[in-house]
Amino acid sequence: MVSSDQLIRLMGVVKHFPGLENPAVASLDTEIRAGGVTGLVGPDGAGKTTLMRMLAGLLIPSEGQLSVAGFDPLTEDRALHAILGYMPQKFGLYEDLTVMENLTLYAELRDVEGQVREQTFKRLLKFTSLEPFTDRLAGKLSGGMKQKLGLACTLVGQPKVLLLDEPGVGVDPISRRELWQMVHELADEGMLILWSTSYLDEAEQCREILLMNGGKLLYQGDPKTLTQQVAGRSLLVSHPGESNRQLMQRLLKLDVVSDAVIQGHAIRLMLAKNSTVDSLSRAINLPGLKISETTPRFEDAFIDLLGGMAIVESALGNMLHTLPHNPDETVIEARTLTKKFGHFAATDHVTFAVKRGEIFGLLGPNGAGKSTTFKMMCGLMVPSSGDALVLGMDLKKSSGQARQHLGYMAQKFSLYSNLTVMQNLRFFSGIYGLSGKKQGEKINDMCEAFALQPVMNSVTDSLPLGFKQRLALACSMMHEPDILFLDEPTSGVDPITRREFWLHINSMVSKGVTVMVTTHFMDEAEYCDRIGLVYHGKLIATGTPDDLKQQVVDSQTPDPTMEQAFIGLISRWDKEHSHEPS
Repeated sequence: MVSSDQLIRLMGVVKHFPGLENPAVASLDTEIRAGGVTGLVGPDGAGKTTLMRMLAGLLIPSEGQLSVAGFDPLTEDRALHAILGYMPQKFGLYEDLTVMENLTLYAELRDVEGQVREQTFKRLLKFTSLEPFTDRLAGKLSGGMKQKLGLACTLVGQPKVLLLDEPGVGVDPISRRELWQMVHELADEGMLILWSTSYLDEAEQCREILLMNGGKLLYQGDPKTLTQQVAGRSLLVSHPGESNRQLMQRLLKLDVVSDAVIQGHAIRLMLAKNSTVDSLSRAINLPGLKISETTPRFEDAFIDLLGGMAIVESALGNMLHTLPHNPDETVIEARTLTKKFGHFAATDHVTFAVKRGEIFGLLGPNGAGKSTTFKMMCGLMVPSSGDALVLGMDLKKSSGQARQHLGYMAQKFSLYSNLTVMQNLRFFSGIYGLSGKKQGEKINDMCEAFALQPVMNSVTDSLPLGFKQRLALACSMMHEPDILFLDEPTSGVDPITRREFWLHINSMVSKGVTVMVTTHFMDEAEYCDRIGLVYHGKLIATGTPDDLKQQVVDSQTPDPTMEQAFIGLISRWDKEHSHEPS
């Protein structure tokens, strides 16, 4: 029998919020045990953060009882907080303090003093590989290093229970892998760990998952068991006469298909329940279609359990005008682009070109220089040397004229959080020169395309992340730009919302819009026509997703994923340049 200090117990737990018809968490009865990482998985608005906040004693349940390591979070909060580590999505690092000063502050708050503090700091700095960076300001750390420091601060009091709310958001695959190695080590030592995530490849690393949707628990157990339930229904489909984007949009409209995403040279497809390969062939009626079965992933089972894709066609694409389309025209170009901060080159002689109607992805670890490169390409940062050209216009000389052709969606959506949805739409459409009847028509079009009508009068800050993302894309498309810059546009949103987003992007590209995107989601990189991998400020590899995967093929990895290609190419570069002076 498991002792109470190694358990989280939920007994009929319900959480209602005023003004909402349905509960955020609906009658949860379950137990979570120590000894392995438990994943809390679900789409945007599933109730994951609400549950985390109740377990941490920050929210009071409307009904039911909670027990965390034998303590009631409400009546025994002081005793619980002494053994609890909680890392929320927006963890409270002080960016104007150094790494060591942040650790010292959390040690003071936890009453960790003297020799115990010294030993704790030494262990945590080694554990998180932050030893060389103790004097660096937290605000100057890369995203991955910030998350490691956040975890270190959370662990200062040597907690027995660890609640991590989406710690992998905005973190590159290498840093996420390092975070997981650390957390698995803690779980092996007996810590009770609950990790909330919207990255479904992370869910596969958990001993057990709790899959929630709409506040309800849909599944609890081993992720592999759920994945096996869709065995035989995961397929790879391709056709020599159709582009992947065209084929995916055609497949999604079929009743026998519940999900479809681009995966390299093929479409990864999930058959609907009770459908067969024969019924797919009859429904699509496309001679020459190649169909092969593939190993199911947890993401396939997740989408299936939630009922498949709700939106299968982009209303936005149907509203856009088709742009004059010359596929040989270069519309974005970097020529030996360089940006120095003092003696440090954040971007170092980067050169690439993007053609009309192409999706070009910039990938790279946190701190590699991709965001700096990206900001120079859309005119938000002036290069130290080299050229950033859009439609042949140098952004240093003709930025105003070039911006009329650009749409920009920032990583931390550049919306006005204290304005309503309607006020944001009016403001951004006005910035792009729309007024009167034309402005009103465009706002109505965007509301229809992105289903914003139910939240038009809501303050933007109160919206779920998925609605914020839709609004940010709507604002960036008001003036129907030729070129769209997307900086980590789906960071933190769930797989279904991410699929809906890419439906819109693919439909725009089919109308001749050119897209440049940065992302940490490797499955998202599969949507790109070409990818540039940035590391240490340099462009270390370019090519199609399949080209990059092919570069890391070996006997141990004959069919690498995009994530394996990303990690493999960076590891190879490190080995080849390990003896160079830094």
